Amino acid sequence: MKYQSVVFLGCVTATSAFVPIGFSKPAFKSQLVEEQRHVSTQLHVFDFFKQRASEGVDQLKNLSEKTAQGKLIEGLSDVGKYTQESNAAFADGLAKSRNQLLYNLDDLFNGGGDIIEELEDILLQADLGTKTSLDVMEEVRSLRMDSTEIFSRDDLRSVLRGKLIEALSVRGDVTVEEDCEDFNPQAIRFSQDELPTVLFVMGANGMGKTTTIGKLASRLRNEGNQTVMLAACDTFRAGAVEQLEMWADRAEVECYSPNEQQKTPSAVLYGALDKTINDKIDVLIVDTSGRLSNNEALNEELSKMKRVIQKRLSIEDNADGNVIPNVNTPHETLLVIDAAQGRMALDSSKVWNEEIGVSGLVLTKLDGSARGGSVVAVSRELDIPVKLVGVGEQIADLRDFNPETFVDSLLGIGQAGGGANANEGKALAGRLEEMRKNRDVRAEEKQKAAKKVPVGTSGMEMGGNAIETMSNMNNDAITGEDGNPKKTKNKNKKKKKKKKKGKR
Repeated sequence: MKYQSVVFLGCVTATSAFVPIGFSKPAFKSQLVEEQRHVSTQLHVFDFFKQRASEGVDQLKNLSEKTAQGKLIEGLSDVGKYTQESNAAFADGLAKSRNQLLYNLDDLFNGGGDIIEELEDILLQADLGTKTSLDVMEEVRSLRMDSTEIFSRDDLRSVLRGKLIEALSVRGDVTVEEDCEDFNPQAIRFSQDELPTVLFVMGANGMGKTTTIGKLASRLRNEGNQTVMLAACDTFRAGAVEQLEMWADRAEVECYSPNEQQKTPSAVLYGALDKTINDKIDVLIVDTSGRLSNNEALNEELSKMKRVIQKRLSIEDNADGNVIPNVNTPHETLLVIDAAQGRMALDSSKVWNEEIGVSGLVLTKLDGSARGGSVVAVSRELDIPVKLVGVGEQIADLRDFNPETFVDSLLGIGQAGGGANANEGKALAGRLEEMRKNRDVRAEEKQKAAKKVPVGTSGMEMGGNAIETMSNMNNDAITGEDGNPKKTKNKNKKKKKKKKKGKR
């Protein structure tokens, strides 16, 4: 394949995602060697611009040729340009969400009410989700406990920034091969062996699923130098096949469409898999029928399609000669969600994740939504990483998702948030670290003070020894010399009897 990685026994990372100069494309094999069976590689969502910055190569299509020509300066210049464009795209896309959230936070400090109670309402209104909101509240409470310092607006921003980045930095379903420090959960998984990479894309109607597939195919072909095929498996919606074919033309990739013999989604998918393997195509992107999460019939169709992929890409048989499904495929199951959905995005994503299984999220229509915080709720509560973000209608408007850039854009921090201070994010991160250290110091001092026994003369000051002594005295008063309980006389009862006798 053109997109080869060196196979390590440990972790395969994005730094090995491109072919070295002079590396030839291996012959396609139908059977795989045992060592390569369950290994897949990742590239940070085709963000080859960042790759060039670290490897010292440029961003032109023919990587090997241009690197050999010494285009390093040109490549690094493009890196800076792309970073500025990405920051601007995030800042513009999250403008509505950011303005609303910052307006509410300003009111929080100017209103003079209880910050904790009002903060919870603000976070929930921003569609950040219950779990994330509780995480932020708990962090604020612990940092304010026993502190004599005033909790400022920047202190709150530093907490919000830190907790939201943590919420979006979920690792998802990490395999043994990927479980290492260098693993990037925001990266797309690719096939490491001779089988093609299969990306399975699903979502409800109107979420931007077909558009995302077209943009993704374009980036793969242009930036990753991949051969790509689209599988038009949405046979339910009128015009869906034609729409995907149009995007295939724009991205300059092939599209496998239904025919007289293959009309059902699974049949079309099987034909697309056959052609992908026979033509030695690198990546197959599968378009599926748009549906609501409560449509059981269509959800069952999705499950069936995944089984078709696993059987067709099987690499071994059982003792009876039947194929064993390749559970490592499809390499990605991407769920496309609309940024404007808010809480509905979380509810529907839960159902799809339970019934179908989701490995990554694609956030679309970020450029026109005031509810960008919903992506935090979905990612945090379902433990699914966000991998791609749509920030516009152009074919190039599909960006890699970076938690730090996204959060800074949402909170109006640094250049990503539309500001001029490039170091604002680092300053807030340092402030959070300082507050956490001070909290730990206070907790340690409080624990040491609790271990000290105060000295005094009163019974209360004498502590546990005084209580124990008094308890022993009481026990002696109600037991005899032999240790048995004494029979106590009811003096009040006797007095009453005497009084009655005297009246007679």
